[in-house]
Amino acid sequence: MPSCGSEPGGCRQVKEENPLTMHEKIEAMLEKVQKAPRYTGGEMNTAVKDWDEAALRFAFCFPDTYEIGMSHLGMKILYHGINSQPDMLCERVFMPWVDMKALMEAESVPLFSLESRTPISRFDVVGFTLQYEMSYTNILAMLKLGGIPLKNAERAEDDPIVVAGGPCAFNPEPLAEFIDAFMVGDGEEQILELNRAILEGRRAGLSRMDILKSLCSIQGVYVPALYDVSYNEDGTIAAMKPNCPEAPEKVMKAIITDLNTTYYPTEIPVPYTDIVHDRIMLEIMRGCTRGCRFCQAGMLYRPVRERSLENLVELAVSLENATGYEDISLSSLSSGDYTCLAELIRELIRRMKEKRVSISLPSLRLDSILKDSLEETQSTRKTSLTFAPEAGTQRLRDVINKGVTEDDLIEKVRDAFQGGWSSVKLYFMMGLPTETYDDLDGIADLAGKVVREYFAVPKDQRAKGLRVTCSASVFVPKPFTPFQWEPQDTQEVVREKQRHLVAALKKVKGVNFNYHESDLSYLEACFARGDRRMGQVLLRAFEKGCMLDGWGEHFKYQAWREAFEETGVDPAFYAFRRREKDEILPWDFIDCGVTKEFLWREKERADAAVTTKDCRKGCNGCGLQRFKGVCSFCG
Repeated sequence: MPSCGSEPGGCRQVKEENPLTMHEKIEAMLEKVQKAPRYTGGEMNTAVKDWDEAALRFAFCFPDTYEIGMSHLGMKILYHGINSQPDMLCERVFMPWVDMKALMEAESVPLFSLESRTPISRFDVVGFTLQYEMSYTNILAMLKLGGIPLKNAERAEDDPIVVAGGPCAFNPEPLAEFIDAFMVGDGEEQILELNRAILEGRRAGLSRMDILKSLCSIQGVYVPALYDVSYNEDGTIAAMKPNCPEAPEKVMKAIITDLNTTYYPTEIPVPYTDIVHDRIMLEIMRGCTRGCRFCQAGMLYRPVRERSLENLVELAVSLENATGYEDISLSSLSSGDYTCLAELIRELIRRMKEKRVSISLPSLRLDSILKDSLEETQSTRKTSLTFAPEAGTQRLRDVINKGVTEDDLIEKVRDAFQGGWSSVKLYFMMGLPTETYDDLDGIADLAGKVVREYFAVPKDQRAKGLRVTCSASVFVPKPFTPFQWEPQDTQEVVREKQRHLVAALKKVKGVNFNYHESDLSYLEACFARGDRRMGQVLLRAFEKGCMLDGWGEHFKYQAWREAFEETGVDPAFYAFRRREKDEILPWDFIDCGVTKEFLWREKERADAAVTTKDCRKGCNGCGLQRFKGVCSFCG
């Protein structure tokens, strides 16, 4: 297959194994693995384009399994967005499960795309989405399996340019040795600009490095090779500076101002096998005005931008017609804040009633207008309702600026139980700054009150089968939040708190309790706030067999500990250390729109358990006011 190379205005011809031979090998392997549909491709609504007709070929790599990646809305938007360009081609690639990976290695079959089964090394651009820090070893595994050198400095002129975007790209430093260019911010327009610049650079015969330098002119693109980092004796960062004139001092994130005019797919691939979120995901708005101090997404995706009611109804009808799905999930960080939520639900139910398509309402806030929405959706199939009090006491909810009360929760679950729901999920965090054991006891107390609200509904009027599930994740301090300076609880403290909460919730009948492995959250904190030195730990852990770390049966904590020891990197420096106000943080060179000064003020208000009002009630001076016309609440 031809692939665009470095020759001016032309393509290089690649000598390769007969494609039929590799195809036959893949077909034989599919008979030996679990969940063969992970690797077959050919799903309805996939974009299969002529390889030879495309001037640029993009491999969209999701560094986790098919059922995780195919549940991700961003992948579907960008996949179809690239394929909407007449001269571009985008194909999907996922992390194979251990059985398939072993067979591919034994049969010398490189990692391939689903649409054409082309090895990823033959694409012009290989792009990863960074959704979770503990998928980083999967990136290295996919590069190696695809025959692409792991380190960017070792790639040849005709190797693919490896790029990455997504929320974890806001601290790209742990992956600085492995990724050629990062895309920070909204990706719909940015990724097309990047592809166009790479295509034009190769047609002009530019060197790999010159192409990377040209990408710096695109808003939100960061090329790590163009920056040098120095360190103080105590291990903190002394300076981070560009080493060439093309690289900007600050990388400003890409922002799409109008969601109604940007690309959104009207059809999406329909899997042949079960995936995590097998439904239509309808993004109704982007961003959040609430200002929860632990929430990275709430800061990164500012400002709030809403899709119009008309646009959403049109998209929903098109997607349902193209897929036949029986569930539409109204997706956003805080769906209850969407201005036209009640009208949207009424119109969708009117349009979908005959097809019995249900409307799911994730990410609901306890203080949002919910009752009318519940009454509107009860005519369709009921799903579990999810609420996130986050903390067990009002004091701690004020510390994190959650802005909701116990009365909010009780009122909303009462509405739900009276409206015919019997399944409720409650999300909490443990290890939040200033947390005490009284706050943990408050979680059990809240769960008990929720159960009592169910039994307060007359028996002949309530739905059968009460299910109350409490989940408590371990707090991980994230970049670009007011808690980015705070330490994480040590593993010993986390385990003691988990034991305490298990004992407290055992006394509450009718409640199931789930909690996360503290070792995994510990490593997540190391990478979330890591610098370039974490890259050597990542590589060493991968060499020791670490991959699929987010899957409990494959998580090798001892190997990670050995990787830290062998590289001389102290994990406590990243996870358990409190940062100082004037410390240079590894991600300070990125401008996410929210200023560091605002985040510090919010940290101080958290220390005093003082709340900050919702931006919809008046501008709080987060920094977006610097950009005229970007935020509708800045004035």
